[in-house]
Amino acid sequence: MSISQALLPEFDQEMANTRKTLQRVPMDKYDWTPHTKSFNMGKLATHIAHLPHWGAMTVETDGLDFSVTPFQQPEPKTLEEVLALFDQTTAQARAAIAGASDEELMKPWTLRNGEQVFFTMPKIACIRGMVMNHIIHHRAQLTVYLRLNDIPVPGLYGPSADETF
Repeated sequence: MSISQALLPEFDQEMANTRKTLQRVPMDKYDWTPHTKSFNMGKLATHIAHLPHWGAMTVETDGLDFSVTPFQQPEPKTLEEVLALFDQTTAQARAAIAGASDEELMKPWTLRNGEQVFFTMPKIACIRGMVMNHIIHHRAQLTVYLRLNDIPVPGLYGPSADETF
């Protein structure tokens, strides 16, 4: 079994759970934040929806240099636009991962800002750490935002306190 074939079932499960969570975001609470240092709910949802883009970028490039390509996050205005962004970036990432050879996934990928190198690691490690784990981390934050706003939290690895068996 190839690395991509082994990774795709986990990717599919995590992206399905992420979409389920994003679907609960009330855009009338777009500006709500639990703390001044935190993303507001809308920006957090957008960040999560955009993160799969890094999966395709990781497979298709040897790195990213912010001094050459400044980061620009999309600014969807509705929940439908957030979900469409997530669906688009997820489909692109899945296709890139599915088409990647083991050799490609073992090549180094570098994140930098000019001369400042943040990290270099195999593409597969970047996909797992900087893409999938990053999404899971922010998805967990979003579930806390939902809970603090009395919005039912979806079950992700079994039922939540808002669901029954």
